[in-house]
Amino acid sequence: MNINIRTTTMLALLLAPSLQAGTNYPVVDTGQTTCYDNRSPIAAPSPGQPFYGQDAQFHHHPSSYTLSADGLTVLDNNTGLTWQRSPDTDGDGVLTRRDKLTLSQAQALPAKLNAAKFGGFTDWRLPSIKELYSLFDARGTDPSGPGGQNIARLRPFIDTNYFRFAYGDPRTGERVIDSQYASGTKYVGKSVRGFGKLFGVNFADGRIKGYDLFMPGGDMQKTFFVICVRGNPAYGTNDFSDNGDGTISDRATGLMWSQGDSGRGLNWPAALAWVQQQNATNFLGHNDWRLPSVKELQSIVDYSRSPDTSHTPAIDPKFNCTVITNEARQADYAFYWTATTHAGFLGGGAAMYVAFGRAGGWMSPRGMAGGPPERRGGFGPGPGGDGPPPDFGPEADAPVDYHYVDVHGAGAQRSDPKTGDPAMFPHGRGPQGDVIRIFNYVRLVRNLPD
Repeated sequence: MNINIRTTTMLALLLAPSLQAGTNYPVVDTGQTTCYDNRSPIAAPSPGQPFYGQDAQFHHHPSSYTLSADGLTVLDNNTGLTWQRSPDTDGDGVLTRRDKLTLSQAQALPAKLNAAKFGGFTDWRLPSIKELYSLFDARGTDPSGPGGQNIARLRPFIDTNYFRFAYGDPRTGERVIDSQYASGTKYVGKSVRGFGKLFGVNFADGRIKGYDLFMPGGDMQKTFFVICVRGNPAYGTNDFSDNGDGTISDRATGLMWSQGDSGRGLNWPAALAWVQQQNATNFLGHNDWRLPSVKELQSIVDYSRSPDTSHTPAIDPKFNCTVITNEARQADYAFYWTATTHAGFLGGGAAMYVAFGRAGGWMSPRGMAGGPPERRGGFGPGPGGDGPPPDFGPEADAPVDYHYVDVHGAGAQRSDPKTGDPAMFPHGRGPQGDVIRIFNYVRLVRNLPD
């Protein structure tokens, strides 16, 4: 059996065209195929038209997986990474909260798999946040909003043809979105409650966040689904070269980036239009720039950096990032738009961004102490498209003394409304008060020539 598994893996690697192209790891496509305007699906725009240049119009390295003969592991034919197929840690064939692990339990899992020669291998490890995010599939449905509790109508942000997945079970006290997968990457910045944060990917609602390692109240550790990985030890390590002409090449991924950014915030349709304007002027000697997909943009995050530790954005210092003043009047760094829509039950009115500075939120005193957040939930624009959701705001009529904190960490991936007025969200949105900016910055990307 082990010989067959290894033979299948070797053949898949030999046949994988992306791994033969001279890059260490191509950035796998998000899978998004639907174009959107500010709210709804639309026909694919043509160059020069509004909304041209979004994620669904560019496809590079479509996902390709090979399931092992024993059904235990999945090889990503693009990246060369091999994954556990399922986070079923208790082996009963059903994914429940009993399968979720604390950080210390997750850190012990690779040794157990290696001792058992799981799948025929002895080199399993916890994935980095970049490795874990390589599995992200942007065709998922964000459950936030009315109707989001109906699991039958949802689609997760991971390919369930190959990977086992389960939403959180409200019958056991979980939320539907409680399907966070742990990485091995801790946040280097500060945690307001002093417990530290672990980056994870929520394949239920389509976000990267730094999660507090203890639940509200501080007496129970946060638990995660966990799948281990092996292969391609170079994955996630950038190989940046300053070209001396305002561009940065990443020889690891085969992408070229603008060294600087837009220098000002733009809403999402304006960001797409700004990219077209740069191409019309042959900006930095090229006319094929695009707004990066969410996976392309996340590939250049440097998770060893943060405003509160290195006093820099979470990116290699070869890049220039405009300094902004954040909602708490701190020197900070921007959110950067991606071309990827964050679609859900509230439509396509939000697009994904990556935070290269603090991923801030407005927390109440009780929330900061680990208690209830004194805030109704709710994500996405309301029925009018640009306003807050109907249940936006604090639970109580009395004013709440909210505090601005780096709630999810530099390197988080969240989403903003594509258009609207940030002033309508004076204390953010959602249970943790995620700040809403709408006017985010842009960094250009293009493919390096073969």
